[in-house]
Amino acid sequence: MKLTILGGGGFRVPLVYGALLTDRGEGRVTHVVLHDLDDGRLRAVARVLAEQAAAVPDAPRVTATTDLDEALRGADFVFSAIRVGGLEGRADDERVALAEGVLGQETVGAGGIAYGLRTVPVAVDIARRAARLAPDAWVINFTNPAGLVTEAMSRHLGDRVIGICDSPVGLGRRIARVLGADPKQAWIDYVGLNHLGWVRGLRIAGRDELPRLLADPSLLGSFEEGKLFGADWLQSLGAIPNEYLHYYYFNREAVRAYRQAEKTRGAFLAGQQARFYEEMRDPGAAALAAWDRTRAEREATYMAENRESAGAGERDADDLSGGYEKVALALMRAIARDERTTLILNVRNQGVLSVLDADAVIEVPCLVDSGGAHPVAVAPLPEHATGLVCAVKGVEREVLAAAESGSRARAVKAFALHPLVDSVNVARRLVEAYADVHPGLAYLK
Repeated sequence: MKLTILGGGGFRVPLVYGALLTDRGEGRVTHVVLHDLDDGRLRAVARVLAEQAAAVPDAPRVTATTDLDEALRGADFVFSAIRVGGLEGRADDERVALAEGVLGQETVGAGGIAYGLRTVPVAVDIARRAARLAPDAWVINFTNPAGLVTEAMSRHLGDRVIGICDSPVGLGRRIARVLGADPKQAWIDYVGLNHLGWVRGLRIAGRDELPRLLADPSLLGSFEEGKLFGADWLQSLGAIPNEYLHYYYFNREAVRAYRQAEKTRGAFLAGQQARFYEEMRDPGAAALAAWDRTRAEREATYMAENRESAGAGERDADDLSGGYEKVALALMRAIARDERTTLILNVRNQGVLSVLDADAVIEVPCLVDSGGAHPVAVAPLPEHATGLVCAVKGVEREVLAAAESGSRARAVKAFALHPLVDSVNVARRLVEAYADVHPGLAYLK
C-alpha cells in the first residue's frame, strides 16, 4: 500500500514511520511518500527515516516530493499533518492574542480561530485534489484544529476523511493505568469535540470503574488530569475532562501563565526545531540521535505553563511517548485488513449527539472496519458540557463560513462568539492584527 504524508518534512513524521516499521502483516504499507513545500525539511526527515530503517529488513520505501498532485496520485491512505504558516505563524497567533489579554493556544480560543482561518482554505484544496487524484484513498487528518479541519474536508470527502488525536488516547491510558487496568481491555466512554471532551466512564469487563476513581482523592491526584484540575473539581464534574479544558476552567490562570512565560510555546518550538533542521544541514550529523534528543525535550515541556499554574509538577515518564502514530496505524490496519477495532476519532455526528446536526464532526468512540469509522451511540451530554460544545461548534461553523465566503465580518463573528473572547471590539482588533501578520488571511475582505 502507498501512504502519502502531507507535511512530510514535519518533525513528528518519524513517529509515524517508526510505527509502520513494527507492522509486518499482509497488506502493510510498503511505500511512503513524503510531501512538503520545504525541500530542505524533506531531506532532513528522510535522513532520520533512513536511520530508523537501517536495521529493519524490508522496511517501507520512502520517496519525497514537493509536487502535491504527484504525492496524492494513486495513494491508498493520505495522512495530513500540515502546518500553514509554520511554527512562526503559531508564535504570531500566540503573540497577537496575548497582547489583547486572551488565549493564543493553537487549537483553543483566538489562536485556534486564527490558525483555522488560514488552514481551512488549504485543507479544502487538498480534499478536492484527493477526491480527484485518489478517489479510493482514506484521508487521516491530524492537522490542527483537527475537528474543524476534518469537518472542512468532509464536505468534499464525506466519511473518507477521519480525524485523529492522541489526547483522548493518552487520557484513557492514564485513567486505566491508575485503576490498575490494561488500557487495551477498557471501554472508554468519551464524548465531545476535538480538545473539548470528557471521559464519563471506563468499563472493564462490563463494570464502570470511573466512580471508584472519582471517590478516591488520592487516586485522582496521582495522574496528569488530577494534578491539572484538582480532585475536588473532577468530583464536582463527575467526569474527567480532556487536558485542553484547563484553558476553559482555569482561563485566567492559563492566560496569566502564558503572558509571564519567557517564551510562548510556538516561539519555543520554532527555535528548537530550527536548531534541529540546521543541525541536519551537516551531512555528518547523527540524524536519529538529534531527532530523539529534540523530541524528548519537546514532550517534557508540553503544556508546561498549565502545569506550572496548577502546581502539577513535571510530566510522568509514561506520558512522554506520544500516541497519535499508534492511532493512525491501528486505523489504517482496521480499514485495510478489516481488523475490527474501537478507536476514539473525529467523524461526522450522524445523529450520535442530538444537540448537533448530522454533518457536525465530533470526537467519540468509533467501531472501525473496512467500511470506515462508525460512531457509537453515547448518552446525552450534561448541560454544562452541552453549552460549551454547542458554543464552540457554532464558532467552528463561522470559521468555515468565513473561509468559504472570504467575509471578514464572519471572521469577526467567529472570534466574538468564542467563550474565551469576551468582547466584540477585541474580536475586531484580533482580525485586524492577524490579517496584518498573516499573508494567508488576505482573502478576508
